[in-house]
Amino acid sequence: MSIPTIAEIEATRERIAPYVIETPVTPWPGAEIADRVSAGTEITLKLELLQRTGTFKPRGAIAVMLNLTGEEKARGVTAVSAGNHAIATAYAANILGLSAKVVMHKKANPYRVGLCRRYGADVIQTEDIAAAFDEVHRIEREEGRAFVHPFEGPQTALGTATVGLELCRQANDLDAVIVPIGGGGLVAGIAAAVKQIRPDCAVYGVEPVGAQGMSQSLAQGAPVDTVAVDTIADSLGAPLHMPVSFDLVQRFVDDVVLVDDDALIDAMGLTFRDAKLAVEPAGAAAAAALIGPLKDRLAGKRVGLVVCGSNIDTGSYSALMARAAGA
Repeated sequence: MSIPTIAEIEATRERIAPYVIETPVTPWPGAEIADRVSAGTEITLKLELLQRTGTFKPRGAIAVMLNLTGEEKARGVTAVSAGNHAIATAYAANILGLSAKVVMHKKANPYRVGLCRRYGADVIQTEDIAAAFDEVHRIEREEGRAFVHPFEGPQTALGTATVGLELCRQANDLDAVIVPIGGGGLVAGIAAAVKQIRPDCAVYGVEPVGAQGMSQSLAQGAPVDTVAVDTIADSLGAPLHMPVSFDLVQRFVDDVVLVDDDALIDAMGLTFRDAKLAVEPAGAAAAAALIGPLKDRLAGKRVGLVVCGSNIDTGSYSALMARAAGA
């Protein structure tokens, strides 16, 4: 496959700029995190939770939609998601003047379903994620809507690569970057950008133990088509992996590590208390990796953590924080 070039990533950043923000970075000098990492480790947070819709997802969705033909735009778009990508698709369609129909399974968080409707999308809910993929392909086939994939495709990779481009400009002395993995679209794009700008900067992905499809894909040398998903980090629970994102991960990511749900909850609590950020479980994954499996490997390094999202309702967040307090 072709690798997204820095020139292409730059051009994508310019095209999507009217519709997204350049999210800030900030150091994390807290006393509690200092006790949880090795001495001398310096942390920079890339705050994608401050992006439009609360996650990085609009970057890829807008990049895809801007690349549609006039006829495709007139027919509208469709998407399938547990929440964050559906919200981003609804938002992107709204600001670009397109019709959107998104498919979510019935266990999707009602807060996220409500956000999709607030942006004007029609929402169809199915019994499970497998049925959701069947439904979105039916819509694509019968209604002629363009399918905006949740993590796969060259335009999606270019969109997510803009996160890495920004990060390298905002914090140009990092030794490592840690990125959460769901389907792999975010880490694929970030790694492609970072490794071409700063080849000496390591890129690590982090998956939940209950959704370790990228780790399995790397182990077998090809993307797996079925992933067993059982994790509180629903936005990291991709049911399969695909070639474009897998190939970029295989080429540019140094390693993928695993964290369990208890580690995610612990990191959510730490992030709230010490960095004053309220994040969904996926948004705490990079921190969980740094204080867990990557602690010794990144001792004394300058590390960038991608805080990927914050779309969680207050009830769910409170329940998880109660668990963190009781840990």
